[in-house]
Amino acid sequence: MPFEAALTSWRQLFFSLILRKLWATHCPPIFQSGCGEMATREWVLKKNCSISPRQLAKAYLAIFGASMLVAGYFTWHGAWLIMVFAVLEMTAVAAAFLYFGRHATDRECIALNEAELVVKLVQAEKIRQFRLDPCRTRVALPALRHGLIGLEGSAGRIEVGRFLTERKRREFASELNQELLGYRISL
Repeated sequence: MPFEAALTSWRQLFFSLILRKLWATHCPPIFQSGCGEMATREWVLKKNCSISPRQLAKAYLAIFGASMLVAGYFTWHGAWLIMVFAVLEMTAVAAAFLYFGRHATDRECIALNEAELVVKLVQAEKIRQFRLDPCRTRVALPALRHGLIGLEGSAGRIEVGRFLTERKRREFASELNQELLGYRISL
C-alpha cells in the first residue's frame, strides 16, 4: 500500500511538473481567433496527431518500465552492460518523443480577407507570417509529383501544403485559385 501511494504521487508529480511544462513550452496554442482578422475564407492545414501528451507519457513510462525490468534482471545476474544499453535506448526514445511533441502542432493557416492573403506557418516553436496582395498572388502547382504548392507574390514564394496528400494538395490549390479569382473579379 505505501508503495502504491508513492507511485501515485510520483505519477502526479511527473504529469503536473514535467509533462505540462514540456508540452506548454514546445506546442504553442492553436489560434483562438483564427488566422486572419475578419477572414472571408480560411484554411487550416495540420498534421493528424492521434496521441495526446498524456497518452505519450504513459506509453513512454510503460516502455521504460519494461526495459528497466529486463535490464535489472540481467544486471542482477551479472550482465551489467545490458543496463547501460537500456539507458541509452530509453534516452533515444525520449529524444524521439520530445521531437514528436515539438512538431505535433505544426500547421499552416491561410486566410483571405478583404485586403490581403495571410499565411501563417507554425513549425516547432517558430511562427512565420506572410501577408500577400490577393490581386497579385499566383498559385503555382508543384512541378514535381511530391512538391509543395507555391504562393508567388510580392513577398516572394511561400510553399504550403506540407500536411496534405498529393490529391488533397491539388484540390486545395484549385480551391485557393478559385477564391483568389473570385476576389479579383469582385474588385
